[in-house]
Amino acid sequence: MNATSRSGPIRPSDGPGTLLDITPQSAGWQNVAFAIHDVRAGSPHRGGVADRETAIVTIEGAGRVLVDGLTVDVERTSVFDQVGRVVYVPPGHDFTVETDGGLRVAVGSAPAEGKLPTRVIEPSEMRSEIRGGGSAYRQVIHSLAHPLPAEHLILYEVYIPRGTWAGWPPHRHDGIEGSPYLEEVYYFRLDRPEGYVLHRNFVDGEGIDGDDDFDEVAVAHDGDAVLVPQGYHTSVASPGSNMYFLNYLAGELELDDRKTPPCFHADHTWIEADWTAGAWDLPVVPTS
Repeated sequence: MNATSRSGPIRPSDGPGTLLDITPQSAGWQNVAFAIHDVRAGSPHRGGVADRETAIVTIEGAGRVLVDGLTVDVERTSVFDQVGRVVYVPPGHDFTVETDGGLRVAVGSAPAEGKLPTRVIEPSEMRSEIRGGGSAYRQVIHSLAHPLPAEHLILYEVYIPRGTWAGWPPHRHDGIEGSPYLEEVYYFRLDRPEGYVLHRNFVDGEGIDGDDDFDEVAVAHDGDAVLVPQGYHTSVASPGSNMYFLNYLAGELELDDRKTPPCFHADHTWIEADWTAGAWDLPVVPTS
């Protein structure tokens, strides 16, 4: 991987404490901050920002989020086993994440004005859908996406069978070609740690600030994060590992406008009409 890659991957540090810490400054953008915290008994994590909304997603373990006089119990055995609560914290509200044992959480934020109250989003409120087909068949959980309320934050959790593509057809949301401007972090988990993910960000045509040759492939492992600084993007899991990823997005879309779709690469949208069209049955060619 090129050391100058803007896409990453960004590797986690050893725990406990903060495993990943992506700031707008380190990412080279304006909106999304993202962190993974490994919280242990007796060492709570405290947060809250005056001008940013925050969404807290449980990755694994059990504990509590304390905010606005509420004590929100959170628990998740694994991202591969169940969906967990999301705790939404508006700007200017402090919160504490604590546990009696161990608790790993994702904490992401984006600029906001404080138009919405603290809220707990239950899994039963999250829309689940099956997208794609063929070798791009996956489950998408709308963890904090419209119509669930936030000012700018958008969250998805996606489940991808091994050897399968996600984000296909490739899509962009960088303000180019009529797309909305959204920054995005991918946090990857694999059910077999020897596996890996290939994630590509690329420009086909116009790029941001004249960077029309942008094309990066990040090789991510279990627990890594990848950025989407611009362009079309898509990911594929290696054949031996099922893949999960958590997306945090934010940018120019606000409130109900967060439902605005990205721009899909026109060369690849044909497959949506029939995901089996042109697929090979083996063997393809005879030898006698």
